[in-house]
Amino acid sequence: MLRQVLISVVVLALAAAGYVLFVPGASEQLARLGISLPAEAATAPAGQAAGGQPPAGQQQAQQGQRAGGPPGGARRGGAQRELVVATSPVVTGTINDSLNAIGEGEAAHSVTVMSPASGTLTSLLVRPGESIAAGAVIGQLDSEAEQIAFDRAQLAYDDAQATFTRTQELANANAATAVQINNAQLAANQARLELQNTELALKRRTISSPIAGTVGLFQVNPGNTVTGQSVVTTIEDTGHIIISFWVPERYASAISVGEPVAASAVALPGETLAGEIVALDNRIDPASRTLKVQAEIPNASGKLRPGMSFSVRLAFPGEQFPAVDPLSIQWSSDGAYVWKYADGKVERVLVEVIQRNSDGVLVQGGIAEGDQVVTQGVQQLTAGAAVRLLDEVGISGPRTEGQS
Repeated sequence: MLRQVLISVVVLALAAAGYVLFVPGASEQLARLGISLPAEAATAPAGQAAGGQPPAGQQQAQQGQRAGGPPGGARRGGAQRELVVATSPVVTGTINDSLNAIGEGEAAHSVTVMSPASGTLTSLLVRPGESIAAGAVIGQLDSEAEQIAFDRAQLAYDDAQATFTRTQELANANAATAVQINNAQLAANQARLELQNTELALKRRTISSPIAGTVGLFQVNPGNTVTGQSVVTTIEDTGHIIISFWVPERYASAISVGEPVAASAVALPGETLAGEIVALDNRIDPASRTLKVQAEIPNASGKLRPGMSFSVRLAFPGEQFPAVDPLSIQWSSDGAYVWKYADGKVERVLVEVIQRNSDGVLVQGGIAEGDQVVTQGVQQLTAGAAVRLLDEVGISGPRTEGQS
């Protein structure tokens, strides 16, 4: 136990001796703490004068260092060294001036063509991808029975109409009564209705397109039996493409019908498509807090197809704030602040950080575009300190008074 205590005392003594020998100013520090060193003269640096005082030149340099000045004397002729800083100008940055969204395209008009009646598909008269006009015939169902019924109804109508005509002639010659005329007219009307009914049934044996557009792939083939619910094909009017996309809730009041948009398709890299907003949803989606918007893009060339993915960009006036170099932002218990330079002095200005970007920080506070803020040398500044700019003193730094 005694041995360990002796070893500890020796180690502490060696550490104290090393501190005094190798740490500059150690003797003065210990003296301020009330610890006197009898052997201080023996451990004094080489060249120190007898009696514990260094030579006059060295003593003057040490006094200069203790006063906070640089070696060799930072004060010459009573002049104090000026602080050197670098500044950068405050510029204006804009945020919330654009919105990018991803949307999916669809045809301006799209119709799923279904068979109007049950029967056997006998023929298809168009090909997939072909452009057709409204009312064009796409295919035919078997129609022999309907054609026979129509022809029979036509004959019956012609006979009833002839009978009615003869009855009117007899009535003019006072050879037919009013009752006979009414009966003949009723028979003619019923024959006409039956003819219209059979004509409609025959017309339903034809499959036609209700709109103009491009024919899609067929879901049935000639010879298939179809019903009134069988899908034949899809007709897409691609003269315009409608892009549906979602925007955040905060942009809902800034968007209106007719505003221009710029879109680009993944399938057409490098090409920008111009369009405009044509429709807005009447409510915000409560789950995603977004608004559904539709934009229309002309497609006269036919290069765009429904189902394509689009990137849509909208422009807004945006909000403008002062933008400063990220190196100028400092923090304290009061929040963020910058050092504003004007007329050779610096002023501490509190700011509120609005947004951080890679090339600048948008802030709000007592600075404006064109002001200068300190970006280098901020750690040594105090409010109202006199400073010089780095570009005024050159790369070698400032020259104090009395330097050669």
